[in-house]
Amino acid sequence: MKELTIDATVENISRVTAFVDEQLEALACPLKAQMQIDIAIDELFGNIANYAYNPQTGPATVRVEILQNPLSVVISFIDNGMPYDPLAKEDPDITLSTEEREIGGLGIYLVKKSMDEITYEYKEGQNILRIKKQI
Repeated sequence: MKELTIDATVENISRVTAFVDEQLEALACPLKAQMQIDIAIDELFGNIANYAYNPQTGPATVRVEILQNPLSVVISFIDNGMPYDPLAKEDPDITLSTEEREIGGLGIYLVKKSMDEITYEYKEGQNILRIKKQI
């Protein structure tokens, strides 16, 4: 298990992505799975950066765990910001046109659809969001 604790800022999304990609490349992760994970990082870490500590900035930890049989990666996003469960919100109605659809929710919807598992818990003052992707 490897982890990175960094200020939760939009500017640090690329550092978080590089950190995770380094772990994925060591596993010879297929490009499609890596791209899906990179999009999830952008959405999830971006949400932490924009909303968890608003208007201040605080730390976020990104933890990468490798599981065997089947080979999978679990990425945990941990912050001490305001409690927020992005999975509690109803999925957007993607059958509606962009004009008819409410703003928000599409990014987390895409993460749900591209990952094998996504969980959230608020524990000991921390938001903990985990995504799992089989490689």
